[in-house]
Amino acid sequence: MFPKELLVGIAAEDIRRILRVEHSDPHSVLGAHPVRIGRRDGLILRFYHPDAISAEVIIGEETLPLSQTQAPGLFWLWLPDRSLPLSYLIRFNFPTGLSWTIDPPYRFMPTLGDQDLYYAGEGKHYDLYEKMGAHPRVINGVAGVSFAVWVPNAKRVSAIGDFNNWDGRIFPMRSMGTSGIWELFVPGLEQGSYYKYEIKTNADDTRIKTDPFAFFMEIRPGSASVLWNLDHYEWGDGLWIERRRQINHFSSPMNVYEVHLGSWMRIPEEGNRWATYREIVGPLIDHLKKYGFTHVELMPIMEHPFDASWGYQVTGYYAPTSRFGTPDDFKFFVDALHQNNLGVILDWVPAHFPKDDYSLRLFDGTALYEHDDPKQGEHRDWGTLIFNYGRNEVRNFLVSNALFWLDKYHVDGLRVDAVASMIYLDYSRSEGEWVPNIYGGNENLEAIEFIKEFNAMVYGKFPGCFTVAEESTAWTGVTTPTYLGGLGFGFKWDMGWMHDTLNYFSKDPVHRCFHHNDLTFSMMYAYSENFVLPLSHDEVVYGKGSLLRKMPGDDWQKFANLRLLFTYMYTHPGKKLLIAGSELGEWNEWSHESSLQSDLLQYPVHFQISQFFQDLGRIYVSSRALWEWDCKPEGFAWIDCNDHLNSTLSYIRKSKNEYLICLLNFTPVVRHGYWVGVPELTEYKEILNSDSEYYGGSNVGNEGLIMAKQGRYHGYGQYLELTLPPLAGLLLTRA
Repeated sequence: MFPKELLVGIAAEDIRRILRVEHSDPHSVLGAHPVRIGRRDGLILRFYHPDAISAEVIIGEETLPLSQTQAPGLFWLWLPDRSLPLSYLIRFNFPTGLSWTIDPPYRFMPTLGDQDLYYAGEGKHYDLYEKMGAHPRVINGVAGVSFAVWVPNAKRVSAIGDFNNWDGRIFPMRSMGTSGIWELFVPGLEQGSYYKYEIKTNADDTRIKTDPFAFFMEIRPGSASVLWNLDHYEWGDGLWIERRRQINHFSSPMNVYEVHLGSWMRIPEEGNRWATYREIVGPLIDHLKKYGFTHVELMPIMEHPFDASWGYQVTGYYAPTSRFGTPDDFKFFVDALHQNNLGVILDWVPAHFPKDDYSLRLFDGTALYEHDDPKQGEHRDWGTLIFNYGRNEVRNFLVSNALFWLDKYHVDGLRVDAVASMIYLDYSRSEGEWVPNIYGGNENLEAIEFIKEFNAMVYGKFPGCFTVAEESTAWTGVTTPTYLGGLGFGFKWDMGWMHDTLNYFSKDPVHRCFHHNDLTFSMMYAYSENFVLPLSHDEVVYGKGSLLRKMPGDDWQKFANLRLLFTYMYTHPGKKLLIAGSELGEWNEWSHESSLQSDLLQYPVHFQISQFFQDLGRIYVSSRALWEWDCKPEGFAWIDCNDHLNSTLSYIRKSKNEYLICLLNFTPVVRHGYWVGVPELTEYKEILNSDSEYYGGSNVGNEGLIMAKQGRYHGYGQYLELTLPPLAGLLLTRA
């Protein structure tokens, strides 16, 4: 069937596998290969396009027709006395009269070396994103794109896209041995082209998959990967990056504004469309500065198909969502924030991924990224799949992904979602629905090692960047360094504080005296971890009500309680995080389909709470006592935590050179002649009174200045005699 010249150096079965499109090394057959026929050395050229009726090879100014075999689309040519390297083009001709001239992929060496394959197999190739996926490259003077994808259980993998009519027969890829990685360099491709991978499984099924390392993706409901060059954006945040290397986040202010980009700003004049990264960033910067925020935390911006997942069901781990623009647009977004001295934190979701079949699920027809056993591999609560952290390549995919965002997008921190679901095998599972570890326990040992590795790499490779755990249990050592046996996070969300605080504030003030412990208990463990105090989106959705609506009483009391809540939050040890919209006193729950309700500021009560929040943010950022010793017990001292009958708290926040007196009255009863011990016999001034009429309060206070009186009280040799305003907080400092 095949000419004998065609088969020199290969077997007939190699040709048959090419025709069946299941050859694992098409480069060994197709392209130009040195052979000896008779007594002459030369090159044998072989090419395949199943729809072509004829073909020519173009070598410089010379055009030579190719011979056709009995197999449709298979062409060859013997070139005696020629040797490699040889530059050439192939022109395929079709029955329609059209032709296609290409620089064929099968004359280029692999773009991954032995060291790449070794470290990828070991799970230690931490910049794997430089090799995997689709990368613009110039090889031997030829510009094109290199593709690489991990598909260990496949007969054949092809790069398909709008550049080859989505035909998996045209560009089959080369298997890189036991690594499971398949590779191909395709000359001539351009940025913006759509592509996927076509996989022929060992069960002879064909699966079409997006690139797990895609740097850009088609906007939903499309799911194609998009070719993009990540290296041509010119950054302007060099001063920020240099200064970031020197910062100690534990002793610095951190006031985080949690934002879902799709619902912070929309363009109502244009059908309520999403604003782009570039449209959002200017107004967002102004807003953050206005309210004293130091960082913005973005709910996941990685590509995801379902808007209502808010980004927490990721299908494109390496791709900023195309909803708001291109990768360069997102770089501009981060760059602009940095140039305005504002940090960027991303929510990151390594705990689970969705079942969308075009993505990671059963990627090569087998449970590749997930566990095969549903007792280990499925989150029934969320209808998602759990990563198999015991697999080197999966850990490498995730750790590399974390580092990718810090490297390519200059992100400052990663907040890791759903950590508890990762570290417990029995998370949200009944007895018999989970598989114990090798010691019979419920700890997910592989996930724990992955978390430690991730944190060690972040802190080791990117000085000044940090990680935050959303971890809801009493697991010890979450923020203990990995070299001391901890998980290695920088910070942990204090979910206990959040729960107890909102539970307390939901009570009618007449009953709060019976729940005083909800406020004081947090100081029993405040320094066991490095905490962030979160009032996040999770607390203002699904019928839970906005923060304002959670407050008891009439409208005046609701706003007073909200101001008191913020005062308590901002004076309590720990970094701060607040869901967008709370600073305006929004009545509505957060919704992913709405915008920030800035129009509320036309109403006095909302304008006034906005003014309060601006002043509170300014005081927080400028008062070292509120953050310098956030993570040290020296930074806090109770004055009186036992006055449950009056539902009041008094305490001191301290730094090396200053302190603040914090007094909180959680009832609507004005406390006249209220004594509180203080450290010095001096004059104190109110720097914040949340009951000020300027903020919508009743304007009860102490006329700004109060002189301490001599006399022992609360363990001090002097005290202040104060009026505590109703449902309000006071902050005092030395005059």
